[in-house]
This record gives sequence, structure tokens and C-alpha cells, in this order.
Amino acid sequence: MPPLDWTMWPYGVLVVVLAAAAIDDVCTSKIHNWITYPAVLVGLLGPLLVEVIATYLFNADVEHRLGIGGALIGLLVGFAPMFVAWRVGGVGGGDAKLAGAIGVLAGWKFALATLFYGFVVAGLMALIVMLRRRILKRTIGRVWWFVVQAVMRNKPDDPSSEDSPTIAIGLALAIGGAIVMADELLNGPMTVWLFGAG
Repeated sequence: MPPLDWTMWPYGVLVVVLAAAAIDDVCTSKIHNWITYPAVLVGLLGPLLVEVIATYLFNADVEHRLGIGGALIGLLVGFAPMFVAWRVGGVGGGDAKLAGAIGVLAGWKFALATLFYGFVVAGLMALIVMLRRRILKRTIGRVWWFVVQAVMRNKPDDPSSEDSPTIAIGLALAIGGAIVMADELLNGPMTVWLFGAG
């Protein structure tokens, strides 16, 4: 039997967290704290627990992908940009906490790559919704007017309206996280073109 790879446990936790968050977001339009808070806690305490289990039950040495410092940096890098987006009304608070949970479990590079791919997916989802509702031209016009007002330093009108597309950002982040995880598992740690090798 091959030796256990003790560095892989965050991926298992991350799969569960991303799947639960995606389902929760699609079904309830929220990502509840019962998903995100335990994920952050596991990300912070998991390395210690894994080390205890590996050492005392399997007599194995453990190398961690992230220490507590790396986990905290990942939490900050994942959470901070989404927190800003939440404050201006672009995403939900659960989306911000999910991004933080991704960072604490998998590190800051993984979190940034997930945000990048997640927002690409969200953009595609929004485009599909706008095309299906035939509101693409109207939405682009509202967003353009918002940008013009912002550049002219006027207080811009809210570009959203009753027919603005609503996107499940949690689902988009889960898909983005799955893309990054698949790349890491197939090609090694963080070979995603966005950040280069490890």
C-alpha cells in the first residue's frame, strides 16, 4: 500500500465546501455560515489535527502545504476583495466568506486564481441570462452610463434595475475553484498560467 499523502486533505475538505456552497447558493440564493465558518476553522486547525493523527496513529512525518501564517494570508487574500465587493453591493456576504474559506484551505495563489476564474464564469453566466432575456443592449447601456457618471465624478445612478440578471456567485466560485483544483491535481501545485509555477 503506498504511503498516505498527508498534504492532500485540504482538497477533500474543499470539494465538500465548494459543492455545499454551490448547492446552497442555487437553492437558497445564499451561502450560509454553517458552510463557511467550519471551513475556516478546519483550515486553521486542520494542519495541527492532521499532524497529531499522522504522528501518533501512523508514525509518519507531515509536511504541510500551508502553515498557520499561509492559511491566514490565504484567508485575507480571498476575503478582502470580496468584502469590498460586498460593501459596494456587488456580491453577498456569504460569497465573501466562501472566498476566505477557499484561501484558508488552499492558500493565497489558489484563492486569487479561483476569484479570477470564478468571475470569468460569472460573466459568462450573466451574458447567457442577458441573451436569454433579450436585455443585453439595455444592460450595457445602463452600465456605460454608470461608468460615464463615475468618470465625470458625479454620483452615479445604480446601474441595476428590476430586470438585471441575478447570478449565483457562489456557484461561479465553486466552478472556478474546481478548475484551479483540477489544474493543481493534474499538473502540480499552482501551474495555472495566471500565476506561473509554484
